Amino acid sequence: MSEHQIEISVLPSLAEIDASDWDACACPEVADGGRPFDPFTTHRFLKALEDSGSVGPGTGWQPQYLVARADGKVIACAPLYAKGHSQGEYIFDHNWAHAFERAGGRYYPKLQIAVPFTPATGRRFLTRPGHWETGLAALTQGAVQLAANNQLSSLHITFCTKAEAEAGAQMGLMARTGQQFHWFNQGYGSFDDFLAQLSSRKRKNIRKERATAQAFGGDIVHLTGDQIEPHHWDAFWQFYQDTGARKWGTPYLTRAFFDIAQDVLRDDILLILAMDGDRAIAGALNVIGRDVLYGRYWGCVQDHPCLHFELCYYQAIDHAIAHGLKQVEAGAQGEHKLARGYLPTPTHSLHWIADDGFADAVGEYLKAERAAVDDEIEVLTSFGPFKKTTGEPE
Repeated sequence: MSEHQIEISVLPSLAEIDASDWDACACPEVADGGRPFDPFTTHRFLKALEDSGSVGPGTGWQPQYLVARADGKVIACAPLYAKGHSQGEYIFDHNWAHAFERAGGRYYPKLQIAVPFTPATGRRFLTRPGHWETGLAALTQGAVQLAANNQLSSLHITFCTKAEAEAGAQMGLMARTGQQFHWFNQGYGSFDDFLAQLSSRKRKNIRKERATAQAFGGDIVHLTGDQIEPHHWDAFWQFYQDTGARKWGTPYLTRAFFDIAQDVLRDDILLILAMDGDRAIAGALNVIGRDVLYGRYWGCVQDHPCLHFELCYYQAIDHAIAHGLKQVEAGAQGEHKLARGYLPTPTHSLHWIADDGFADAVGEYLKAERAAVDDEIEVLTSFGPFKKTTGEPE
């Protein structure tokens, strides 16, 4: 298929594309009746962000969704946003912005292909089966051209897959690596099977933490789908506001997002709540993929020792084992996850910068950063909780 047959359009709202066309690119695997691999790039999730006002005017995330068509048929799309700041991204470029602006440049607005507020790895160039190379090239060229035409400083593709990072680098984008902590299911039949692979000291510590947490005086429940009711979102909104105020100053998601989640996303969500009688006092919100459980938000209205570890990490492992999931992604940062069986894992992003001189400087920085990240992953893995005779996941 030649390039001139591809038409690129920019949509200010997902209301302008049929969900079936978007999802044919984002999650074609659901045709078998199963879950999407990546629930965050589905039409329903991204539209919930838009419809709730979590992205859009006044948020610094202005939708500019890219759509590629061949002979009138949607073959690829990407969640693209014009960004007025660098918040809610988790791949940090604040120092780049400061340096560029000190040199007299204008860093914002910039373009970002990403799922807002979501540091979870997944495809960012969403293509129909059989159109990966053509779609990826068309979307990349379209995004770069959009930035250039509007004299924007840069384009960033964050938390993309390794395959996308490699393909983007071949097209001239700059690749960046980071790291998160993920738990890998090695075919465990139970939590005790997982513990058996840990060193004695780490195993004892986790058992102690779990016992401490579970002695908080109530029950821990897992809710998904129709088990989730509107009052559960009322409770979780309190948790989210508390955590958001402490971490970011202003929570990214609006209250309306959780109402929309109840209507259209509840089958994608696992709420793990600590209940004191009929009252939820702490909770963790997870999003369920086909192979991966994504830990996203945590909060509480009462402090209890180790309850955070239990709800966010150990209960997530319990769910993954019980449902045959391959992995738990526990979100950004947090070396404390290492002692709890979550291993350092590379993350990937791609970057294009319009100014050649600044691009050269960033390129040199990224080269050194990649080496440092590789070293850090190697060192952290060596300090992991697993028995030294146990093979680590590839």
